[in-house]
Amino acid sequence: MAERLDSHAPEDFRDRQARNRWLSAWIILLFLILFLLVGLAVDYLYLDAFTPSGPAFPWATVLALGFASALSLTSYYHGSELILRSLGAEPLDIQIPEHRELHNVVTEMALASGCPMPKVYVIFDPAPNAFATGRDEFHASVCVTTGLLTLLDREETQGVMAHELGHVRNDDILLMTLVSILLGGIALLSDWSQRSFNTSRSRRESGGKSAALVIPAVLLILFAPLISRLLAMAVSRQREYLADATAVEYTRNPVGLAKALQKIRGAAMPFSRASRGTAHLFFVNPLRRRVDDREGRLADLLSTHPPIARRIMLLYQMAGLQGMSKGQRDKEIKAQ
Repeated sequence: MAERLDSHAPEDFRDRQARNRWLSAWIILLFLILFLLVGLAVDYLYLDAFTPSGPAFPWATVLALGFASALSLTSYYHGSELILRSLGAEPLDIQIPEHRELHNVVTEMALASGCPMPKVYVIFDPAPNAFATGRDEFHASVCVTTGLLTLLDREETQGVMAHELGHVRNDDILLMTLVSILLGGIALLSDWSQRSFNTSRSRRESGGKSAALVIPAVLLILFAPLISRLLAMAVSRQREYLADATAVEYTRNPVGLAKALQKIRGAAMPFSRASRGTAHLFFVNPLRRRVDDREGRLADLLSTHPPIARRIMLLYQMAGLQGMSKGQRDKEIKAQ
């Protein structure tokens, strides 16, 4: 595990961007396939399509694909605006000293990363957290909570902002924004399909349907939201390791980011406005579930973020402080 963070550091950001663009395209394709399969299941179960007595045209499938295409376009051009609005983000007020300092920190990290200056927002919430969103580095936004500004000092805030600008520079933000909107779409489509089951005549009549197709179709509708969330989680976990490594490239200070993670972990405060559809965007999981601090394959499968303790360990290892007690680390940090 120790190599996971370090191994990303030498990689050129252009390679990361190219890989993430391809990954974004594949993720969209997988979501479209999921929409397609749910549409086919609805056609077969509720509209009796593909049966002798049913319609010849798969209306639900076409509508599902149209809905998915519209969501993809919306998320590409307006996804960040929708996410910021849903989370209650507001533009910085430079007259407030904490906001002015945050603006200065983001400006410094934008210069260090080579990114254009992103738009900066704040959410008035005591839970310490942050996220970045947008479709590319020219249309990026970063957002922090007031809880983070209160909890962290300047060095630690700098580490968090470097992490978020790492997401921007690596083109993670497009992928994460697309996933957020498409996750919501899958959930809506699945919920509508399940509600339709209560009034569908296919619930009462088999209509010559094959049990070998009915059972998978029902399971697909029921578990489509879970499948889409697992897909989002798998993408998000690796992006967090990479963004931590990128932040260290920008700040040359892994300790600042490690200390920020320690403080946020100690706060243990969930962010009430976040949902399972937006959790993968954040610096740490805003839902703060117990599984997020566990390790192992099952925990990796069910969590949007790697364990905070592991991220801290890797950062201290990069600083050459792994294996020391907290007191020894503090002395070494002061001496540097």
